[in-house]
Amino acid sequence: MEKKMTDTAPKKPNGLQAVLQPSAALAGVVGSAKLSRGEVVSKMWAYIKQHNLQNPANKREIISDDKLRPIFDGKDSVNMFEMNKHLAKHLS
Repeated sequence: MEKKMTDTAPKKPNGLQAVLQPSAALAGVVGSAKLSRGEVVSKMWAYIKQHNLQNPANKREIISDDKLRPIFDGKDSVNMFEMNKHLAKHLS
């Protein structure tokens, strides 16, 4: 059987690929350029690891510093799954 060649429309970016503008608070960590959600998460993890902000007893817990606290609604710590919920509020 021969495959048909069809014209396919360019794929729309999925939620992780859509380019979004970070808020001023988030821009302090990831920069002010428009980024995809995936890039924002990668930059957040780089910042967290660079500043040693993971709880050594529970690596899923992120400890807030002065730059992360405004992003995390003033919380002193969040878990890694909760982080994405907070990031969504800072991307438009």
